[in-house]
Formats: sequence, C-alpha cells, structure tokens
Amino acid sequence: MAGWRIPGLAARPRFTSRATVLVLVLCSLVAILAYPTRQFISQRAEISAQRAKAEHARQQVEQLRREKARWQDPEYVKAQARARLHYAMPGETPYIAVGPAAPAAAPSSAASSAPSDGTATGPLKAAKPWYSSIWDSVDAADTAAPAALAPATLAPPSARPLPPPPSAGDTSPHDH
Repeated sequence: MAGWRIPGLAARPRFTSRATVLVLVLCSLVAILAYPTRQFISQRAEISAQRAKAEHARQQVEQLRREKARWQDPEYVKAQARARLHYAMPGETPYIAVGPAAPAAAPSSAASSAPSDGTATGPLKAAKPWYSSIWDSVDAADTAAPAALAPATLAPPSARPLPPPPSAGDTSPHDH
C-alpha cells in the first residue's frame, strides 16, 4: 500500500493541530480534577467513619437507657444490693458460705480449679473489713523492708561512728 499514492494528495502529518489541542485540553482537565476528586473520595470515607461512630454512640446510649430503666425497678435494685453488697432484708440473717481452706502447697492448682460461676472456694474478701486489709499491708511492708536491705551495706545505727562535736568557739550552723 505504501506504493499506491493518489496524485495531488500530500502526505498528512500524524497529529494535526486539532488533535494536539484536544490532547492538551484533556490532560489539563485530568490535572485540574485530580485533586478535588481525591478530596471528595477521602471526605466520603471520613463521612462513612463518622456515621459508623455515631451509630456506635447511638447503640451505647440505648444500652445505657435500658440499664437505667432496669435500675428504676426496685426489685432489681434489691437483687443487686443482695448480690454485690451482701445486704439482707430486715428479719433475715445473712450468711456467707466459706469453703475449706486450700492447701498451701498447691496454690496454683487451687486457683485453676476455682469454679467460674462466681462462687468462691476460699475465704471471701468481703469477710474482712477494708481497713484491716490496709493495716495488714502496712505491717507486711514494715516487716519486708529490713529483709530487703543487704546486711553488709548498712551497719546498724549503734555501730555507726558519731560526727565530731562542734568546737566551742563556733556558733554558726554553717561550715566555714
């Protein structure tokens, strides 16, 4: 076909000026619209995340409203006071059932065999007042402190040498 030419027709350039202008216009449109399109897509993702967050907050509010409604019921309050605070109605005698003490040799096996239904096998923490446990921890800290210090690093107070007495003429508390 290269050999066939129509007389009077000149060879046309591959890209005409119209095609070049059209390509430049399309490239400039792509360049101009790229940033706003990216912003639009990121804002849509942000809006979606905010809607999910709002839905989660709405569900949380509904759950708290249901819990508040439960606490308005006097029977529920009584049941919670009995279960959490070990309260009893007037005329009732409250009991706390304490199981036998676990052997001291196997504390890890006793902890792992504890039932998961909320019943305890050892003494309950509520059986001991809070101030008693605080005082016990203070006593334990007091007795553990001297044992933690190395005996070679600190001499007892009676074995430490006393500083020399100040001279008779020196009345100022400062060193000169």
